[in-house]
Amino acid sequence: MSAQKGKDLLLKLDETGSGSFETVAGLRSHTLAFNAETVDVTHVESAGAWRELLQGAGVKSASIRGAGIFKDARSDAAARRLFFDGKICRWQVIIPDFGVVEGPLQISSLEFTGQHNSELAYEFALESAGALSFQEAA
Repeated sequence: MSAQKGKDLLLKLDETGSGSFETVAGLRSHTLAFNAETVDVTHVESAGAWRELLQGAGVKSASIRGAGIFKDARSDAAARRLFFDGKICRWQVIIPDFGVVEGPLQISSLEFTGQHNSELAYEFALESAGALSFQEAA
């Protein structure tokens, strides 16, 4: 895979559950992290006292962070509404030449920052709220 433009990483929201995803406007940075807890099953007879893990037993999760500026009143309002309502919606993260991650996510934090000589910016974090799917890029 060759180098990709960071701006091509897209975050999309299906607020209504209709299957129609809309790009969250104004984002300048995105981060997607996958996590898998491990389950330690090491015991007295473990070879050489090396740790042993139980395959596939830990909890999986994903976290997404986004930061940007207010640009599109509709997607800005949706992010605020989803946070204050605590609503879980379907989201997509489109990773160029890699694929699409899709599933239920909840906004877990929403932050606003501003300086007197700069634009108002925001950051938010999403946490997985169920099984996520992955579809490889064609």
